[in-house]
Amino acid sequence: SDSKNKHKQQLLSQHNTHFTSVRTEKGQEVVKLSPLPKRAKRTYLAMDKDKEVIGYVIPVFREEVTEEGIQYVAMRNLFVREAKEAMHVRVEKKTRSTHVRESAERVEMSKTMDTWVEFRRKMNPDNLTHRPEFIVKPRGQTVWEGKTLKLHCTVAGWPKPRVAWYKNNVLIDAKAHPEKYTTESNYNMHSLEIKNCDFLDTAQYCASALNIKGEASSVATIVVKSRLNYGFSPEHGVTFRTTILDKFEVAFGSEGETLSLGCTVIIYPTVKNYQPDVVWSRNSVPLKPSKWVHTHWSGERATLTLVHLNKEDEGMYTLRVNTKSGFDTYSAYVFVKDADVEVEGVPVAPLDVHCHDANKDYVVVTWKQPAVEGSSSILGYYIDRCEVGTHHWAQCNDVPVKYARFPVTGLVEGRSYTFRVRAVNKAGVSRPSRVSEAVVAMDPSDRLCQHTLPLASSVGVIPGEPTDVEVTEATKSYVVLAWKPPVQRGHEGVMYYIEKCVSGSDTWQRVNTGMPVKSPRFALFDLAEGKSYNFRVRCCNSAGVGESSMPTGEITVGDKLDLPSTPGNPVVTRNTDTSVVVSWAASKEVAHLVGYYIDCSVVGSNVWMPCNNKPVKKTRFVCHGLTTGENYVFRVKAVNAAGYSQSSHDSEAVAVKAAVCECPHISSPLFTLPPNGVTLLEAAKDYMVLGWTAPANDGGADIRGYFVDYRTLKGDVVGKWHEMNHQALTTTSYKAENLKENVLYQFQVRAMNMAGVSKASLASAALECKEWTITVPGAPVGLHVLEVRDTSVVVLWEPPAFDGRTPVNGYYLDLKEASAGEEGLKAVHEKANKSKYMKVTGLKPGTSYVFSVRAQNLAGVGKPSAALGPILAQTRPGTKEIHVDVDDDGVISMVFECSEMSEGSEFIWSKNYKAITDTSRLTVVTENGKSRAIFNTPSLDDLGTYSCMVTGTDGFSSSYTLTEEGLMRLLDISHEHKFPVIPFKNEMAMELLEKGRVRFWTQLEKFTSACEVEYVFNDVIITQGKKYTMNFDKTTGIIEMFMDSLEVTDEGSFTFNLVDGKAKGTTSLVLIGDEFRTLQKKSEFERAEWVRKQGPHFVEYLGFTVTEECNVLLKCKIGNVKAETEITWSKDCIEIAEDDEDAQKIERKEGELTFNIGKISKADAGIYEVFLRDDRGRDKSTFSLTDAGKVSFMIFSNSSSQVQITSTEHGIILFSNVTYHHEELRVGWLHKDTKIAASERVKSGVTGEQLWLKINEPTEKDKGKYAMDIFDGKDGVKRVFDLSGKAWEESLNLTGNVWGEPTPEVSWTKNEKELVPDEHYKLKFEHGKFASITIAAVTTADSGKYALVVKNKYGTEAGVFTVSVYNPEEEEKEEKKG
Repeated sequence: SDSKNKHKQQLLSQHNTHFTSVRTEKGQEVVKLSPLPKRAKRTYLAMDKDKEVIGYVIPVFREEVTEEGIQYVAMRNLFVREAKEAMHVRVEKKTRSTHVRESAERVEMSKTMDTWVEFRRKMNPDNLTHRPEFIVKPRGQTVWEGKTLKLHCTVAGWPKPRVAWYKNNVLIDAKAHPEKYTTESNYNMHSLEIKNCDFLDTAQYCASALNIKGEASSVATIVVKSRLNYGFSPEHGVTFRTTILDKFEVAFGSEGETLSLGCTVIIYPTVKNYQPDVVWSRNSVPLKPSKWVHTHWSGERATLTLVHLNKEDEGMYTLRVNTKSGFDTYSAYVFVKDADVEVEGVPVAPLDVHCHDANKDYVVVTWKQPAVEGSSSILGYYIDRCEVGTHHWAQCNDVPVKYARFPVTGLVEGRSYTFRVRAVNKAGVSRPSRVSEAVVAMDPSDRLCQHTLPLASSVGVIPGEPTDVEVTEATKSYVVLAWKPPVQRGHEGVMYYIEKCVSGSDTWQRVNTGMPVKSPRFALFDLAEGKSYNFRVRCCNSAGVGESSMPTGEITVGDKLDLPSTPGNPVVTRNTDTSVVVSWAASKEVAHLVGYYIDCSVVGSNVWMPCNNKPVKKTRFVCHGLTTGENYVFRVKAVNAAGYSQSSHDSEAVAVKAAVCECPHISSPLFTLPPNGVTLLEAAKDYMVLGWTAPANDGGADIRGYFVDYRTLKGDVVGKWHEMNHQALTTTSYKAENLKENVLYQFQVRAMNMAGVSKASLASAALECKEWTITVPGAPVGLHVLEVRDTSVVVLWEPPAFDGRTPVNGYYLDLKEASAGEEGLKAVHEKANKSKYMKVTGLKPGTSYVFSVRAQNLAGVGKPSAALGPILAQTRPGTKEIHVDVDDDGVISMVFECSEMSEGSEFIWSKNYKAITDTSRLTVVTENGKSRAIFNTPSLDDLGTYSCMVTGTDGFSSSYTLTEEGLMRLLDISHEHKFPVIPFKNEMAMELLEKGRVRFWTQLEKFTSACEVEYVFNDVIITQGKKYTMNFDKTTGIIEMFMDSLEVTDEGSFTFNLVDGKAKGTTSLVLIGDEFRTLQKKSEFERAEWVRKQGPHFVEYLGFTVTEECNVLLKCKIGNVKAETEITWSKDCIEIAEDDEDAQKIERKEGELTFNIGKISKADAGIYEVFLRDDRGRDKSTFSLTDAGKVSFMIFSNSSSQVQITSTEHGIILFSNVTYHHEELRVGWLHKDTKIAASERVKSGVTGEQLWLKINEPTEKDKGKYAMDIFDGKDGVKRVFDLSGKAWEESLNLTGNVWGEPTPEVSWTKNEKELVPDEHYKLKFEHGKFASITIAAVTTADSGKYALVVKNKYGTEAGVFTVSVYNPEEEEKEEKKG
């Protein structure tokens, strides 16, 4: 062991460039391997979780490659480095301390290496492996017959993937067919060579790469073309010609019968031993011999025998004979009828049972619904399985499934199974279908791994979590989950547990508690329809259960696939004496269409029979086996995995007989033209131009063209009708050429649609073929109307066929009411209209109108066109107008809806009533009765009138005029939608909170749940942490960011950046300069206040108040105090002890401290302090009472009342009552801001607690503003009274003192009449002493002799006085008169 450690130390010392020394948390120095770079190439060095190299691992599945062991690698590197170092000898001196340190490091490194070696034994080898990946995919090719082609691909993956090639999903065995295929695999490059390609090599070729980590595949299509020149055959030196005789006809068979098809094939010239390639196919798919299909070639006759017919055998059968010079084919349809049912009314058997997605214990079975449901609708299907080698059929489902797809679980891995399906309705259960092909219950990857080397064992690896868990199928009956196996799973394989959780809860329930499943698929049954679930998957193996996958998200139980919509109405065309051709419009709303079933019924029988027992995907089908001469009706229904659609409407009845083109049809279009429907537009010596009006009824299908017939007239002799055109015309005009001059002709027209040719129109008038000499233009043609409304209509027309001598330069539109008779046409406009359309407005609702158009050139105005009408001015019910829409992406479009579309109806858009041919400006999208015309790049080039017409709806149309102003408005809206802005209800604001915290906030007005916020400070994104706390309440739209405090580094701008889908929003707040510093100080103060209030503190600091007794009271409020909180008072820094006299003045009541100083004096001046202390903290409050005079002044001024007025017999008195008066305070009176000097008439003074100003015999000059000024030498207080207006004029108050025992009764008299109290006289007697009378609104009428009368039982006494009221203004007037 010592030699091994020494050897390790030498290795590590010589490779120290690969190690780094780091410090641990405990201060120990540990040497670690340097991590590999993140983008290092794939290596076989083993790594631990920290990406540290700990050894070399031999990859699994490596073939034909000699790997180097770890000891060899270490020794090789050692010798190489020693050799390099030997070339550069360097002498280095080391101190003893250096040598000791290096020795200690080597010992520590040896311990670390031992730890790594132990960890390497437990390392997970899956870290080196990865699934296959196509670096270069095979590419499709097209080659000629006889050539050789090669497909190439490059695949990466570890372990080295195995590559297999498939043709149409069938494995290609190159060893079994070396003359045809050659495969090569060198250095991850793989190829498939196909020699001597022929027609049968046309297929899809798939390269599939597989290793233990997964599978990848890539598909390429190969097309082999035939040289159809029947040229010289280099192989035989001859040219072969093939003829097929004795062809098989359309065949009919029943289920269970045997049917043979055959043709005689003659190949000329005859070459001995030459064998042509005879290929039979059904619906273009080549047939291979099987127990159901037998083929035979006798040298002259090719035969195909179908044993035990089933409905799967129905279809178009084709015989193809390939020779070296070419090929020949022949096809005919084979119909297979259902066998007779055992119980009347039960459905017939389903068909086309196939197996998909086979895995270890799971397979999906699909089938197609039968054509006949029986006496009632099919309720569902039963699926049966049978293990190959046995004859026991087991039913897979207890409840019938409606969906034509069912996941079968519970299979035994490695065993083969076949399946069949039975339909059930109310009458019973059908016969079983034909059994499916056998399928093996095995993982697809295991099929290839059976031929590979055995896997290396891996012990102790818990599998990782599955990925990509999704719901692949969801119906009312079941839900199918699919997922990808985990990357980390070892080599022993994994199994799976499935868990579900009802939406809205957090409880996960394991579904397969009994046994884990082996396949990465699982079907869940017994789920509640309409409920939402979440699903997840866990892996398990012998090492344990791994972590769960990501949930699927809420999945609602219900059918994901809707029933197909009803197909279009069938149109029937005759074909032969026993067949007809049925065509229909495809279902507009259908997903995963299986095909269509066609039913027929003899008119009057009401018995429906299937025309096909295997669904067809095309919208055209030839129904054979009909009875000649019978009248049939047909209907069509679509089918997909969800079920059947509603049957279409019945077709029109058709008699079965050979088609004749000239024969009219009941469903064909009919003309409703007047007798002169065909008119002459232009004439010359040898030709005439004819015009006509399209039929009003198109018979339910678009008009495809017209045929024109003519005949000659000579006197009373009428010739036979002859066809003029053998190909259908697509316009309503025709130039009849090669006519004879001066000969009379008659013309008639027939219309054609998909149902056939109509009856002929009424013959035209006799028209003479001679050259016109007129100079004015001919009559316009093709008049028709669009956009018929109550008060308007748009009339359109085509230019005349004959312009006259000069080109047409305008048109005139005439109209009249239909009831106006033959005459009465009036021009709608004065100036010629250069357009070929005009919108007529001002019509009367409900009135019918007739229209006509005249063309104009330089020579004059031509004759009017054929009258159009009557047209009823009435808006059709359900008519909608074109409206402009701007979607969320800013795309501008015009939308037109039509609720009365029929099968085959189309939306036709035009600009300025001309068909839109330039698709670069406008894109039209139509679906579900709505057409949308999208502007690709809106600009001024798009201005104009846009109209949309719906064909087959008798005139549903509308228009929209796009103006420059409207375009600019739409572009503005488009810009807002492309670059939306999130609206703010409140911009960012800031507020201070408790503790000095700062809150930045804003509120959004409109947003979605996907809205996200980015918080930015000075262009740097900030995140939640110790300093910042963010919150976005999406219920209220309030966004908040909190900071515990503001520091100097927080000066700058704060920004909220919002993103809500495409919408963005930004709001900012800038805090810099004085504003920031002020806010910072407030924040610091608030935080200090919060800290202070954590202990005993002052709620209100020490101050003073004056009581009613004029005592000075110092008081403060305290909070957060305890019983042990110490409260101390002091004055002038001297503590007031409990035994001091002032201590008696201190009180504490409910958190309030008071100090009653009493009547203040100079001795009370000083600085008062209160201290609060306990173990939580301390606080102090100070009040300075150094100026006792000032306090006295405040007491005095605060105790004085407002100035009042009273009247006496000598005049008036202004007075103010005071509670406290100090002799040192000076009181002065002001009148109109001028100091009043004392006189005999005006005096002031103090009496007791009253300050007064007496004015004897007041005059008009005494009116004005009076003020009482209280002044202490520094400060002053004024009490103001306005002696004017009401105060001067309104009232007179007289008071008298009364005494007597018992208390006398008091009354007042005027001129010896007792006064009664009312609004004018107010009489009072208070406290039994004071009697007063107040006279309101004193006037001269109040003058008189008044008396105060008092009376008790001892006597009566009266105080008499006289009141004289003078009006100074009247006295002045009398003096002036005098």
